[in-house]
Order: sequence, then C-alpha cells, then structure tokens
Amino acid sequence: MELKMSKSTLTAVFIAFLLTSSGAKPNGKNKKHKQVVPAIECEMRSGKINLPEFIVKCPANCRESKEKVYGTGVFASISSICNAAIHSGVISNSGGKVIVTKSAGQPIYKGSFANGIRSLSLPNWRESFSVSVGKPKKGVMYPSTLTFVHSRPTIVKTSESKDLPYFPVSPVTEAPEAEPSSTTAPPTTTPVTTPTSTTPPTTTSAKPRATVHKIREAGSSHPYFSAVARQSHTQGKGPAQAFRGSSVYANRFLPRTNTGVHRPEMSSTIRRQPHVPSAPAPEPEDHKPPPETGHSREALVESNPFDSGFSARGHESSARAPDLSGRTRGDPSCKVDIAFLMDGSWSIGKRRFKIQKDFLVEVSQALNVGVDGAMMGIIQYGDDAVTEFSLKQYSSSSDVKPAISKINQKGGLSHVGKALSYINKHFFSDANGNRGGAPNVAVVLVDGWPTDRVEEASRLARESGINIFFVTIEGPDDNEKQNVVEPNFVDKAVCRTNGFYSLPIASWFALRKAVQPLVKRVCDTDRLMCSKTCLNANDIAFVIDGSSSVGTGNFRTVLQFVANVTREFEISDTDTRVGIVQYTYEQRLEFAFGQHNNKADLLNAIKRINYWSGGTSTGAAITYAADQLFSKSKPNKRKIMIVITDGRSYDDVRAPALAVHRKGVIAYSIGIAWAAQDELEYIATDPDREHSFFVDEFDNLYKYVSKIIHNICNEFNSQPRN
Repeated sequence: MELKMSKSTLTAVFIAFLLTSSGAKPNGKNKKHKQVVPAIECEMRSGKINLPEFIVKCPANCRESKEKVYGTGVFASISSICNAAIHSGVISNSGGKVIVTKSAGQPIYKGSFANGIRSLSLPNWRESFSVSVGKPKKGVMYPSTLTFVHSRPTIVKTSESKDLPYFPVSPVTEAPEAEPSSTTAPPTTTPVTTPTSTTPPTTTSAKPRATVHKIREAGSSHPYFSAVARQSHTQGKGPAQAFRGSSVYANRFLPRTNTGVHRPEMSSTIRRQPHVPSAPAPEPEDHKPPPETGHSREALVESNPFDSGFSARGHESSARAPDLSGRTRGDPSCKVDIAFLMDGSWSIGKRRFKIQKDFLVEVSQALNVGVDGAMMGIIQYGDDAVTEFSLKQYSSSSDVKPAISKINQKGGLSHVGKALSYINKHFFSDANGNRGGAPNVAVVLVDGWPTDRVEEASRLARESGINIFFVTIEGPDDNEKQNVVEPNFVDKAVCRTNGFYSLPIASWFALRKAVQPLVKRVCDTDRLMCSKTCLNANDIAFVIDGSSSVGTGNFRTVLQFVANVTREFEISDTDTRVGIVQYTYEQRLEFAFGQHNNKADLLNAIKRINYWSGGTSTGAAITYAADQLFSKSKPNKRKIMIVITDGRSYDDVRAPALAVHRKGVIAYSIGIAWAAQDELEYIATDPDREHSFFVDEFDNLYKYVSKIIHNICNEFNSQPRN
C-alpha cells in the first residue's frame, strides 16, 4: 500500500511538471512584457495628449516640417513634441523615442536656436512639458495607447477679461470635445469622451471650415480676424458688420489725411486686405498656434521701400487696441525699444519739419505703442541733441501723437555723430524706461547728409547693442557729394550694408510711403543683428582641459561641444567674439578674441585645434585666460568663461576663480567623469543659478549645449542695464 501511494504521488508531480513547463521558453526564462511605443506625427503637440507622462516615437525628418516650438528646455504645450525633442538634443532629425512630462504653465517662454530648430518666445501659456530620452526606468510601463483630446476654441466675453493681449478679443480657451479630429490624430491614439465644457460650443459646419483654411493660406492667420468673425457669427452678423466700426485691424496701415479720409492713391492697400467669408466656422485651436514674437525670414523678403503693402504681418494694426482698463498693451510681436532721432537743423525748414512730425505720428500709430509691444522716444538733434520724450514717458500711440505735435524746431547743424553718442550714453538706460530684454533700435532721419562724422559714434553705439537705421531724405546729388563730411556715411554707420538698415527717400513728399517698410523692419527682431541680446555682444573664453586623462577621442568630442555652442551666436567684431585656451600643466592660447570674426572661420579654427596631453592645472589656466583674453575684452561686451575639465586640479582653483569673478567675468564650469564637484562650484560664478554642470560621460556633452545657451540667456535677461 505504501509503495502504491508513492507511485501515484510521483505521477501527480510529473503531470504538474509537464503542465508548468509547457508555458515556458526553452531556456526556462519567463516571457517579459515588451513596452509598446505609440508612433506620432511631426505636428503632434503635447496639449493634444491627455496624459501627465507618456512615451512616443517620432518619425524622421521632423525638422523639415517647420512645426512650431515655443520655449527652451520647458516648452508650451502648443509646441510640436518631436521638434521640441530635436531642439533639446534628446533625439536627432532621424527620429527616436521620447518621454514627455507635463507641467504647469509658465508666464514666459524664451525662444532660442538649437540643433537646427528655431524656437519662438511666448508671453504665457496654460500648460508646459519637457522631454527626455525615451529609455523608461526599470519596471516602469507607459501606456501603449494615447488618450487624445480634441480642443475647440470658445468665445470669452471681453467684459470678463481683466488683462487682454494686443487684440481686443480675449484669447481662445481649450474645451474638450467628444471626438478627435481624424486629420490630426495619429494612428495609435485612442479617442476618449471627456466632460463637456461649460462654455456653449459655437455652431459649425464642414463647408465653412474649408473656407477658413483658404483664408489662412492667403496670408491672414492673425487670431484677431478669426476671433472677430467667430463672434460676429454667434451674433448673426455678416462679414461687413464684423469688420466695421470697432475693428482697428481691418484698417491697419491705411494712410489718412488730416481730415481722416483715406487717400485715393493708396487704394492698393485696401485691395490687399484679406477677404473674410460670411459666418466662418471656428477653427480648432490645435491648427492655430499663438502669434509669433518674431517675423519669419521667408515672410520678410525686401521689396521696394516705397511699397505700401505688407506680407504676412502687413494686415496687423496701426491703431491701438485698448484693454478694459483703457491702457494699450501693444503688439507683443514688435517688442522693441525705439529712439527716433529727428533732424531739427535749419536746413530742413519749417514745412519739411512739419512733414517729419507727421511721419513720426504715422509711425507711432503703425507701431501700436504699448507696454507689451513697442515703446518709443524722440531725440531732436541740431548742434546738440535733446530728448523730447523718453521711452517710459508715453505708453500708447494716442498719447504719443499730441506729444509729437508739440515739438518745436531746435535749429543748428546736422550733427548726427554727436546725436548717436548722446543716445548711446544717455538714452537707453533703465532710468529712461529701457526694458533690457527688448532690442534697442535707433532710427536716424537725415535731411541731406550729416555735418559731422558718424563712423566712430555708430561703432560704439552698435557695440552697446543698438540697431541703427538711417532714413535719408533728398540725399546729396553728384554735385553736392563733395560737401559731404564722410562719404558713404550710411554704410559706415549701420550694422549690415545689405540695404536692410537704410531707407533712401527721394523726396520729403514721398516720406509717408516709408512708414510700413520701416515699421516692418524695426519689428523684425529675427533680423536685428546688432541687438545686445543673450546671443550677441559677448566675449566668450573656452578654457579646455587637454590633460592625458582626456584622450584624443574625448578631446574631439569636447571640441565638437565647443563648436555646437559657438554656432548659436552671431560671430563678428561687433557681435560675439570667441577665444580658446587649452591647458595641461602649462597653457596655450589657441586663438584670441577677434582673431576669427566670422562663423565659418571660427568653426574651422576650432576643428584644427590639436590635443596636447599632460597634467591638470586648472587654476593657472583660469589666470592665464584672464591675462591673455579678458584683459583685451571690449568694455561694452559681456565677459563669459566656460571651463571644461575631466579631473581634479593639481593647483588651487579658488583664488584664480574669485579674481575673475571680481573682474565681472561670468564663469561656467563643466566637469566630466572624474571632475571634482567642489572645484566646479568654486569656478562657477553662482552654482545655485546652474553655472556648474556635471556630465557623467564625454558622449553626453551634447545634451548640455541648450542648457548652457538657456542659462546665458537667463543671465542676460536678469541683468540690469546701466
């Protein structure tokens, strides 16, 4: 009986073994659940996916899609996920996996250029996101399908809004919709039903929606036109009623006589206004990104300076759009600080002086002066220069107009050089309302030609970050050129001699035709090359560790990092200059500031640097850089030092670092592999403000390019101007 029981037990064990082994792999390991990564398209935005954190796979060639990105490091949810990942260096243009993490909205998003993607600035947005390399942590599983939310724009009454942007209808808000758009949802997404918004939806139909897209293709993509048309539709109005009376945008840049009647000879401007269909349907917000803060280069191809028409942004307003408090916010796509230097010399005469004032009034209206947009001041020059009113004195176009009309002619000679020196020393200051982050622009109006030299004064002004424009009226003819103090004075004064910074006007009576071309140029912040922004007017010294522990391959990786950072800056004698020191026990000046004054030459010089090999004396290298580079730095340039090292120094770094800090040098430290954390903090000007970085491997250096640029920009924007 006992033997019989043993046999039955063995049989049961054997059957159980067969059952359990039938579901196992031949090697005995259990099958692991594989992470399924949903694929998305280049245009997919973070705000369309209703998850706090998720992983996606981006396709190749998203950079060529030109999908918009807003912000740096942290992006507004209206941004393309894939292009944000390329901008951050998380993936290349060949695509790849990306982890997206949502966060709260920010009051401002700073634009920058990185990895072939130009991100744009944005005043605020309701939701943000950041991106990281698509390698999930061990044990973490992300959703294999995406919760997709379709957004529908809604009309918010202006009486409920406290703080409006520069158009008189408040911005659209997101309201979830039951079904996603088939044109934007990726194949892997799963539509979900979400609670209905409390805001009643606007009635739509398929046919008018297609018409709206045609309007956008014709060049009218400003949110104001869509918003007014939507509002008029809900009130049962046609297009004529929608853009009549209260619309300051429908009549923008239409020259008027003193009686307020449109001039018949300018009727071509009216013909260029966009056609608006009756009762257009609202367009989904995901198809309509917020207004950009800068003009695209493609949309700003220069035409005849007397052409009164605008491309792309030409239909935006010359009149102001008041908010509920009665103040003018201004046009945030034209956030510049402008000084107009008006000619008050006796040669101009009273009649032409009046024409000049009328011109400045029209320009002020076209600029849409306001605290969030352009701020303007006026200097009149003759024998000397005098401020008629400063940047902070008037904050709306309606206030500027009577102030201009009260200006009396000063008289004297046309001392333009003296006037440029005056604005450089006295006008663009915090006390006068200079905002620091806004580009500084000086527009010089000249009757004929200057009676003094302008080259030196202009050079100093440009190095202070002032973009100089010349509007020359009735310039010298061939017989008069012998009287000109400084031939080719315009080319010697402006930042670039490509015609962008100069507007020659044949007659005073043709001056008003230059209003629109001038406004278009001064508002084109992408092309204001002389701006003292975070990417201009710097002296940057790279102090590179060439010790034996680095190795040849890693040294080339460091040089690639230096080249990638350098690419982000405008390189010239008046913009950013770069110098490099390599060190071991000893130091070697690879090249000095100003030795390579264009980007192509500079990048080739970086590529040709040879690896040295030796010990590590970082402290001596910092002192050497201060003596050989920063002692020759120009006074109007910011001094930036970036120290890259892979190990502990054989000498003291504290005293040399403190010495350069006291000289006004902003120092960044980047430590790789075996670098000492305490030394990195000594070198950095302010470790708490992310001036110090630790990189685990040389191959990961590329990830820190955007962070360095981002921090340099933040440093600039937080600095007060003298």
